[in-house]
Order: sequence, then C-alpha cells, then structure tokens
Amino acid sequence: MWQGDLKTGKGTISTESGTLKQAQYSFSTRFENGVGTNPEELIAASHAGCFSMAFSAELGKAGFTPTAINTTATITMEKTDAGFTVVESHLDMTATIPGIDQEKFTAIANGAKAGCPISRLLNAKVSLDAKLEA
Repeated sequence: MWQGDLKTGKGTISTESGTLKQAQYSFSTRFENGVGTNPEELIAASHAGCFSMAFSAELGKAGFTPTAINTTATITMEKTDAGFTVVESHLDMTATIPGIDQEKFTAIANGAKAGCPISRLLNAKVSLDAKLEA
C-alpha cells in the first residue's frame, strides 16, 4: 500500500507468508537514511538468498554438502535515459565446503550465479566474488 506523493508519502509492504507485515518504506528509506526498507534492499536480500539455495543445490548434484554459505548482494541503481534503473547486483559469497577444490568450487559457484532464478529475473549485470574458506 502507498499513500501520498513520492517525497512525503509512505507505504507498507507485506508478504503472504507474514514474514513482512506492514513493513514501512518511503522515499527517505529508499534515497536517504530513513527507518524502514526499500524495494532495492528487498531485491538484494532475495538475490542473496536465492543464490545461496541455488549454490547448495548445485553442490549437492556434484556430491558436496556445504557446512555454511554466506551471501550478501549489493544492488547498484543508476539514472539512465529510461529513469532510475537497477544496473547490477553484486554477490559476495563465502562458503565452507568439505572436500571441494578451488576449481570445482568456482565452477559450481558460477553455474549457480547464472542459474539462480533471481539472477535470471534481473535485467542487470550479475557479478560474483566467491571465497572458499577452509
């Protein structure tokens, strides 16, 4: 729900699961330092979560079980001729995976980046820094 104009208005976002229930968002949460969330933050969280799950699935297909996968996504938004546009989602991932070598780790991570449904949804560059922890 949104009420008011762009600069002084405010809105709430809820999800069917109830995880988000009337979470506040506004111009100030999007472009300044207001309290609440914003659409780009939600996209970043979705992308990080989706990638982690896709990576885990691909590891499983290759016979590996991760101990931990930690992913963050940083969204870059720029003003283009079409207006403000998300132009990149950068994934930073560290993982602990017993028995995997660096080459296999990198190949599986890159495959998961390309195959993640949110990566495919975004009409933006998707980049990845992946680090294997011992």
